[in-house]
Amino acid sequence: MARSPFDPSFWRSPLRGPWLTSVLGVVLLGGITVLFVTGLLSYAAYDPNLSPVNDKTPGKGVLGFYLFPWPTGPRWLYRLTQGVHVTLGLALIPVLLAKLWSVVPLLFRLPPARSVAHALERLSLLFLVGGALFEFVTGVLNIQLDYVFPGSFYPLHFYGAWVFFAAFVTHVALKAPAARRGLRRLREESSGLVAAEPAEPTVSRRGALTFVGGGSLLLFATTVGQNFDGALRRTALLAPHGGAEPGSGPAGFQINKTARYAGIRAADTSEKAWRLVVVGRAGRTVRLSRADLLALPQHHAALPIACVEGWSTSDQWWRGVRLRDLAALVGDEAAPPDVLVESLQRRGAFRRAALRSHQVADPFSLLALAVNGADLTPDHGYPARVVVPAAPGVLNTKWVARLTFQDL
Repeated sequence: MARSPFDPSFWRSPLRGPWLTSVLGVVLLGGITVLFVTGLLSYAAYDPNLSPVNDKTPGKGVLGFYLFPWPTGPRWLYRLTQGVHVTLGLALIPVLLAKLWSVVPLLFRLPPARSVAHALERLSLLFLVGGALFEFVTGVLNIQLDYVFPGSFYPLHFYGAWVFFAAFVTHVALKAPAARRGLRRLREESSGLVAAEPAEPTVSRRGALTFVGGGSLLLFATTVGQNFDGALRRTALLAPHGGAEPGSGPAGFQINKTARYAGIRAADTSEKAWRLVVVGRAGRTVRLSRADLLALPQHHAALPIACVEGWSTSDQWWRGVRLRDLAALVGDEAAPPDVLVESLQRRGAFRRAALRSHQVADPFSLLALAVNGADLTPDHGYPARVVVPAAPGVLNTKWVARLTFQDL
């Protein structure tokens, strides 16, 4: 009886073969391509070229070649792209695991390299398998609010994605002919995937695919609801932002960071203590109390909140002062510049964030004072927060203390 995985007779499953591996590979080819594109879009949505406070991946160099100013419309854009990225990533986990299982005998084949092309293929596998596991594990941990890797999630996930995708493209180029043959059921016995001494089958290959597909559908069904409100959110049993809403009434929708977590003290946000400092491009400065802000023209915007972790809310009805009107207060009415937003938040990432001039100029970009007909609660950013169409949730800064309008 074979005891070593380096012995071909060690691997006895009758399910392994080019056809099963090729089908799983085709699914991953499409799915991972969508994941990579939506991941790059998520990175672009942070506008990392605008300001160092937005750039969590310093030194990206040529990897930022594609970056562009993130638009403000449609207002649900980031909700869509990041929802697809996270939900699809979770649904692909069973497919990825099945694909790795289907080819694991090849990792133990001797000799390690039979030719230059084979050596390149084996090297690409190191980065492909390692990169895939790293990207999926870090992504899942971040989604589950249990990120434990040393270093920031943003640069690790970003650089890991490029390493993984480079290996993925190399692997696809090398294996495309074999995949085509596998789908046509050609050269089944010479692939190295078919067991030399197969055990008795307990399920067909199509049955195995049904099992994998069922696992993907189960993950999809128990996570996709975090992108919606009401009854659908309750179906997201495996998502931290699934289940019941955190409360009822006007403020009863999802949040990420609570005021307590961010170190926000009631004494700092009281009517007596809190003032918004607004600084213009030419240095003009005004200090506004909440009462002063309420005395300015008020505007409404129906905007969602969408987070990098994949969850989002439906449109909430925000009321407040347009950012471009605040720019006009300090002399920038003709062409509102970029703005640096600073929060009272004492710890955690994105205590400061930058917005581009076109985001400032958008009529639906507000310094919000109320939501759904009621004053903001502390957890939703009282006394004032920024809301911007199509922007990631972290750029919708809560507990705003200072706005500096300048060319960034």
